[in-house]
Formats: sequence, structure tokens, C-alpha cells
Amino acid sequence: MFQTPKDSNGYDTLTQEQKDMLTRINAYAENVLGEIDPQKTRISFQLDKLKPVMQEIASEKGITVEDVFIEYMDLASIVSAKQDAKLKEDLDEVGLVNFSEI
Repeated sequence: MFQTPKDSNGYDTLTQEQKDMLTRINAYAENVLGEIDPQKTRISFQLDKLKPVMQEIASEKGITVEDVFIEYMDLASIVSAKQDAKLKEDLDEVGLVNFSEI
């Protein structure tokens, strides 16, 4: 969930405002959540920790915290899917097409 923009890595189709929001929340998450394992940590705990930055963004944009959360999750999903597709493409290029089936 906590990606950072390097090269295009999925960020290339986002608007500057979307990139800024995603980067801002991810940076905040890295500070407050540290090295937790998102798979082993309740989502409610994670959201509670991210709420201050999401409230701040919501106030700035004049929208609800829920809208910020939904947009963040959508953007994180888009970036993650593009990064996964890029990884698969890179693996295909070096002949590791069915690497996961080995």
C-alpha cells in the first residue's frame, strides 16, 4: 500500500493533485506505521493512524474523510496494479514468463 513514485511506476497516468495526495499519505504512513506488516495488522488500526492526514486533506479539499479514504484506496490500487503489470512485463522480457509456476 505504501508506494513511492520512482520513474513512472504507475504514477504516470495520475494527475499532479492525485500524485501529491498519494505521496503525502504514503509519507505520513511510513512515519506513523513504520515497519508494521499490513497483512497482519487490522485495517481499523491502520486507518486510525492515517486519519489525521486524511482529515487534513479533507479540510483542504472541502470533502469528507471518507471521500479522501476512497480516493486514496483507488489511487493505491491503480498504482499497485500498474507496478504488478510492469513487473510481469519485465519478467517476460528476461524469459521468466511462467516464473510463478516453477
